[in-house]
Amino acid sequence: MQPPGRVRRLEVRLQDGPAHGGGQLLHGWVRLELRGALRVRALEVCARGLATVHWLESYSIGLNVVYRDHTACQTFLYRRRQLISAASSRSGLSSAMIFDRLKRFSIVLEGAERDGPAAFSPGQAVSGRVVLELAAAARLGALRLRALGAARVHWTESRSAGSSTAYTQSYSDQVEFLSHRDTLMAPPDNGEATVLQAGRHEFPFTFQLPETLATSFEGKHGSVRYWVKAKLHRPWSTVKKAKKEFTVIEPIDINTPALLAPQAGAKEKLARAWYCNRGQVSVTAKIDRKGYTPGEVIPIFAEIDNCTSRAVVPKAAIIQTQTFIARGTKKQKKSVVTSITGDPIPAGKREVWHGRALKIPPVGPSILQCRIIQVEYSLKVCVDIPGTSKLLLELPLVIGTIPLHPFGSRTSSVSSQYSVNLDWLSTIPEQLEAPPEYSAVVSSPEAEQSLAPPCRSELGDILEGPFFAYIQEFRFRPPPLYSEVDPNPASDSIRPRCMTC
Repeated sequence: MQPPGRVRRLEVRLQDGPAHGGGQLLHGWVRLELRGALRVRALEVCARGLATVHWLESYSIGLNVVYRDHTACQTFLYRRRQLISAASSRSGLSSAMIFDRLKRFSIVLEGAERDGPAAFSPGQAVSGRVVLELAAAARLGALRLRALGAARVHWTESRSAGSSTAYTQSYSDQVEFLSHRDTLMAPPDNGEATVLQAGRHEFPFTFQLPETLATSFEGKHGSVRYWVKAKLHRPWSTVKKAKKEFTVIEPIDINTPALLAPQAGAKEKLARAWYCNRGQVSVTAKIDRKGYTPGEVIPIFAEIDNCTSRAVVPKAAIIQTQTFIARGTKKQKKSVVTSITGDPIPAGKREVWHGRALKIPPVGPSILQCRIIQVEYSLKVCVDIPGTSKLLLELPLVIGTIPLHPFGSRTSSVSSQYSVNLDWLSTIPEQLEAPPEYSAVVSSPEAEQSLAPPCRSELGDILEGPFFAYIQEFRFRPPPLYSEVDPNPASDSIRPRCMTC
C-alpha cells in the first residue's frame, strides 16, 4: 500500500533474511522516504508472534441447526520500541509535548483545606489558580477553564409485560445550576503555539456563584455536584485535563417564625390479636421547634399510655428521607440517622418523657428547593406493640445551617436595627436622694430655664435613632407605689361623726 501525502515510501527490512531461530537477535531497519519536509510526531516498531486456531461446529436441535464457534490464541512474542520520540520544529524547540515534561497540572481553590474540598455559599465569589509546572521548555496551545454544577438522578426498575416478558425501565433527569467558561491562555492570532519555559506557571481565575444553588449531596440514586475543570491543549499531543470539586452549602436560617414554631401531635391505636381486643395504646409528643442544626439536642416531651394487657416499648428516631424525581415518577430512600429506646411500659401503666434528649449527629442540611432531589427529616416516636403493628407518630424537622440565636431571633433582629447608646445610664447614683421642696425647684427663672429640654445638636451622639424626650438625671427618690390602704388611718380616740345630726 502506497502511503498518501508527503510520505513516498515506508517499509521494514530484516538484515539476516526471513528465517530466524529461537533466542537469536532480530536486526533490521525502517526505511522512510519523503517527498518534502514533514513534521513527525513519533515512529514506533512492534514485533509480535502468536498462534491462533478457529473452527465452526454445527449441531442439530430438532429442525434447527446451531453453529458453535471455537477460537483460541496464544502469544509467543510481543516487543515494542520507539525509534523517534519527537521531531524538530522550525524554531528548533521540541514540538512534542510528552507527559514527562509536564510535572504538575492541577487546580487550587482559595480557602480549601489540604486534600479536602473547599466550601462556598450561593452568591459567593470562587477564586483559585491553575498550576502548571514544566520540566523543560514546551509549546502549548490554549488553556481553558469551565465551572459546572448540576443535580442528576438515575435509577432503573424491572417491569413485567406478561407471563414471559420482562423489560427494564430507566429514569433519568438533570438540572443545571452553574455553567461558567473562561480562557486563561489563548493561542496567538497567527496560529503558532505559545512557548513556556521550564518552571512553575500560575493562571488565576475568579467567577461568581449564582444566588440560588442546592446544597452538595451524594445519594443512592442521584447527586448534586460542583466542580472546576481545566483543559490544556497541546500541539501534536492529547489534551491534558485537571478537575477539582468543591462544596456548596445553601444557608438555612432556623431563626424564622416557621422554624421556631413548636411541633406536636397525638395518635392512638387499638391493639388486636386474632380478632381479640387487647386494649388501646396512645402517644402524645411535642418538641420545642421545627428547625435544628447538627450537634443540637432535641428535648422530646411525650406521654405514652399503655392500656393493653402486655408491655410495650417506646422509641424515638430521626429519619432522613431522600426523594428522587424523574419523568413524573418518584423514588424514595429512608434511613435512620439516630435513635433512642425507652424503658418497657408495663400493662396498664403510663410513661412520661420530660425532655428526653436526642442528639443530632453530623448530617447534611435539608434540601427543599431542588426540583429533582429533596432531602427531608422527621422525628418519629413509635411504640412497639407485641402481636400487632407499631404505633407511629411523625413530627416534621428541618436541619439548617445557621444555629439558633442565644437571645432569640426576634429580639436580636429588633435590637440590631434599633440600637441606642445607653452609656448615660452610668451617671445614675447608687444612693438615692430625697426630693427637694417645690419652691427650691421653681424659685427662679434660671432654674426653670435649666429644666427646659436641650436642643438636639447639644446631645451629640448620646441618643442614636429618633429624638426621644429629654430625661433628666435620676437624682431623686421615686414616688411611693399606689395602694388601697390608707397610710394615715384615723385614731380610735376620735368619736365618729353622726351623719344624721
